[in-house]
Amino acid sequence: MTDDLRREELGRWVGRALEMESSAELSNLASDAGFRRYFRTNTKPTLIAVDSPPRVTNPARFVAVADYLRRNGIHTPMIVAADTANGYLLLEDLGDTQLFGVLSRDSVEGLYAEVMSELLCLQQIPRDKDIFPEYSSELLLTEMNIMPEWLVGKLLGYQVSNAEARMLEDTFQLLLESAASQPHTLVHRDYHSRNLMIRGGERPGIVDFQDAVWGPATYDLVSLLRDCYIRWPRERVERWALAYAATAEAAGVLEPVAPEMFLRWFDWMGLQRHIKVLGLFPRLSLRDRKQGYLGNLPLVIRYVLETAERYPELRPFGEWFDSQLIPLIEQQSWYSDYRCAGD
Repeated sequence: MTDDLRREELGRWVGRALEMESSAELSNLASDAGFRRYFRTNTKPTLIAVDSPPRVTNPARFVAVADYLRRNGIHTPMIVAADTANGYLLLEDLGDTQLFGVLSRDSVEGLYAEVMSELLCLQQIPRDKDIFPEYSSELLLTEMNIMPEWLVGKLLGYQVSNAEARMLEDTFQLLLESAASQPHTLVHRDYHSRNLMIRGGERPGIVDFQDAVWGPATYDLVSLLRDCYIRWPRERVERWALAYAATAEAAGVLEPVAPEMFLRWFDWMGLQRHIKVLGLFPRLSLRDRKQGYLGNLPLVIRYVLETAERYPELRPFGEWFDSQLIPLIEQQSWYSDYRCAGD
């Protein structure tokens, strides 16, 4: 079925679900990085209709995760109706105000306090193994390997030598060992400023949660504090990270850990995530024709090189990236000086 036909059928399904006399009118909303499409209904109150094709998404998992998180006190959208066989969902409308849109130097302290409190609630949720698979080393490695394939090979046209491939394998192994060594909790996997919805007087709403797993405790924290879309000074980020660690220890989420070790977990987990993003955004552009993501790469590159420079074990990777890839990146139309990105 074509996208237009699915949209028409979605409107008819919404009308039936709400016992309307005709199809619901749907207006387009921005899509996410996956294959789902979102629409707002013309009803009062408005609702969000989702086209989630079962062939390439898992709408039943979306419903299961949303239900589990809500039952454990997390503000995810309420499921109004669902046809998981056909991939049609009808959700509570959490509004248009993303955390990203209201962050400023003046507001960030209060807003981050809210969303880090919500993250602590998320990390206190008990695991249901039927819903949340392990964020395994195999999956983390698969994510990092997107970078050499899509950024290095397909976008930049650079062929990695055998020696460079071994260096990448060694670097990735270090990051996997660090991820495995830290406590594991529930992980949203995209806990950042564009997936956190702000409505006055309510707890932050959380969206794009369907890929949640059980994995490293610093993953969501570094997703938030080293956001691919907005940057804060390193000293401030480290202060927030250590304050969160202290709160998580007091809540029993973490065992006591030295600040230096926690920041190492945090930095190295961020590097794993940003290496993944360096492959994911080019794949979204080249394969999925979603061009808007490439403009965010300079900030991600800055994070990667700063972290690699900070740790001797990671410097071979950073030096290779800077000497071999940056000259090719500088030729790209989306490029802006990574050393100034986000300032």
